[in-house]
Amino acid sequence: MEFSEFATQKLLEATGQAEHLTDPEKHLIGLAVTATRGCIACTGNRLTRASQAGIPYEALVAGIDLAAAVNGGVTIAIATQGAERSGVVKPEFVCSEEACTVGLPPS
Repeated sequence: MEFSEFATQKLLEATGQAEHLTDPEKHLIGLAVTATRGCIACTGNRLTRASQAGIPYEALVAGIDLAAAVNGGVTIAIATQGAERSGVVKPEFVCSEEACTVGLPPS
């Protein structure tokens, strides 16, 4: 199989021609997607192309940092919403005298 056999290639080419995004914005968005989706070859290719297009190294690092942080935030949001829907709650902290116990009924 080759990438050129798939209709997705035409879609990527068409969306790459979007007039409302600058070329650097397109590079950084593509890099964020490939890095967070885990495609090493794609990410390496996008890093090379972005660098060759004049995007500074620091901007590449900042873009990946932002993508990773947003991805981490989504992971936490999914986990907290899943816990809420499933009734998984944080154990109550009960402190008596000098000892603090987790989830035990007060004495």
